[in-house]
Amino acid sequence: MRVMVLVKADKDSEAGVMPSEDILTRMGAYNEELVKAGVMLAGEGLHPSSKGLRMRFSGSGRAITDGPFAETKELLAGFWIWQVRSFDEAVEWLKRAPFDGGTEIELRPIFEMEDFGEAMTPELREQEERLRAESAKRAG
Repeated sequence: MRVMVLVKADKDSEAGVMPSEDILTRMGAYNEELVKAGVMLAGEGLHPSSKGLRMRFSGSGRAITDGPFAETKELLAGFWIWQVRSFDEAVEWLKRAPFDGGTEIELRPIFEMEDFGEAMTPELREQEERLRAESAKRAG
């Protein structure tokens, strides 16, 4: 099972305050544990919303709103993608994360092809597998 671990933004991350050497060291050690255990597939920090935009789709129309965005509690500062045996295992890994000071994390399962049932036809499954393989080649 894959899960996405969403690190919520706070006033510091939205202000562009970079983490200290101590925080980077602790997070690096934690990420190393995740990688050695075969759990971490990806993980990145995100720039503040002031460097981003939102696009709203309405029929064929596209409306763009430039950041920053007001509701910090709804924003993300980073993410991981983990491969775990169960949701409970992900929770146990998350409990070990080197966060403090009110950090909020959201943990959500990622859809797998099986979750789509009969709507995921053999042709769509083949297309998905081909696109994943092609993306992996480009990333590697």
